Parts: sequence; structure tokens; C-alpha cells
Amino acid sequence: MKALIAAICIGFALHSCQPKDSHSEEKESKKTSNESSNVLQKEKVIGSYVGLFGENPDENNKVTLLINYIDDKKVWGRTIVGGNDRPFEGTYSISEDGQVNIEADEPGDNRYDGHFSIKASMSNPQQISGSWTPFKNTTPAKSFKLDRKSFEYDPSVGNYPQSSERLLQTSELENLMKEDLAYMRNEIFARHGYCFQQKEWRQAFELNEWYVPNSISIKNMLTPVEKKNIEMIKRYEKYAEEYGDEFGR
Repeated sequence: MKALIAAICIGFALHSCQPKDSHSEEKESKKTSNESSNVLQKEKVIGSYVGLFGENPDENNKVTLLINYIDDKKVWGRTIVGGNDRPFEGTYSISEDGQVNIEADEPGDNRYDGHFSIKASMSNPQQISGSWTPFKNTTPAKSFKLDRKSFEYDPSVGNYPQSSERLLQTSELENLMKEDLAYMRNEIFARHGYCFQQKEWRQAFELNEWYVPNSISIKNMLTPVEKKNIEMIKRYEKYAEEYGDEFGR
């Protein structure tokens, strides 16, 4: 009996010492490689993308689409467009060629919410494309092709950079028309990435390369200099409105 047990143990030991099947090792190696590649693809997709939300520049707005976080199953992000800041959440898949495909929904408690289909190709990691379909027939579906770009506050951009760089002098404001004063004031907000609800101001700034919609609330981002300049400009706007005709402006 002891001899039989010893023989079984020796046989088991010999079997366990045999080299693993090379095909199994290759499959395991390929699986690990694919998993590592998928992690890399996901990390490359995370970021901020900016461009036209729709194909017609006369009818559509600039959008910032942020892919904020991706885990093993889901993706989270948000969009800032047309005076709205909306989150989205969904799932993703990675095709054999490395393309990341995202299907995500906005919450649905806003009449302009909808469904996103987003494609990110690793052959061009600086760009994403896709479509958006509204849940309700409140607005047409949109297609988009967005370039990777992050918001950066730069006080030196625009037609009136002095309104963010230093305190304004009365001589710089007293001869401006009301429309120019309003533009100067709103340009301060635009530098901070404010997403305007008013179509007039969206169109005024969205053609500028430096303008990136980033927030619908920038009150706490304004500098002390900008706050003082805004109040000063508003006083001159009121003055221009009340006395503009008298001075032929």
C-alpha cells in the first residue's frame, strides 16, 4: 500500500514538472498584452475636446466635451454648450484596431438632453468624432468632430486685453459706444471660458480660436482687477445709454 501511494506521488510530481503547453502560454501572454493595451487606450481618451457641435457654423455652437473618467466598465464626462453644462454617463468598448467606442446618455431631466455616440481612434488621439441624438424632438440631431484642447485662462487675448490685465482709465471708456463697452465687459467673461446663454454673445466669441467654453458660472474666477473694471464699464454703459444720443454716439 505504501509503495502504491509513493508511486502516485512520484507520478503527480513528474506531471507537474512537465513544461506548460506553449499554446496556452501564448494565449495567456496575448490576453495580458491586450489588457495592458486596453488600459493604455482608455487613458489616452481621457481629456477635453473642443469644436463645432453640428456641421453648420451659422446655426451651431462651439462645444467643449470632457471625458473625465473611465473604469473597467463605464465612462463619465460632461459637455458645455449653448449656455448648458450637462453630465453624461455610459459604457464603452474597444475594437480590435484599438478604436474606443462610447455610448452615453445625459440625465434626461433637461429638455435638450440626449444620447452620445463617440468614437476615438488611436491612430489620431488628438481628435474624437461622433453624434448626438436628442431624447425629445426639441432640436435636431448633431454630428461633431472635435480636437483635443484644454481651457487655459489667458488675460492677454481678445480685443480689449487691458480690461483683464490692469485697472482701466476713464479716458479709455468715455468715448466708447455702448456696444463696444458691452463687448469689452463680456470679453472678460469669455476669457474665463464662460458659456453664454445669449446667442448674440455666443456668436460674438465662438469664432475666436482662444475662446473655449468651460463653465456656466465664472463669478468666483474673476480677478479683483476684473471685478473693478466690470463695475466701471457698467457705469459707462449706463451713461452711454442715457446720454448717447446727446453726444451723437
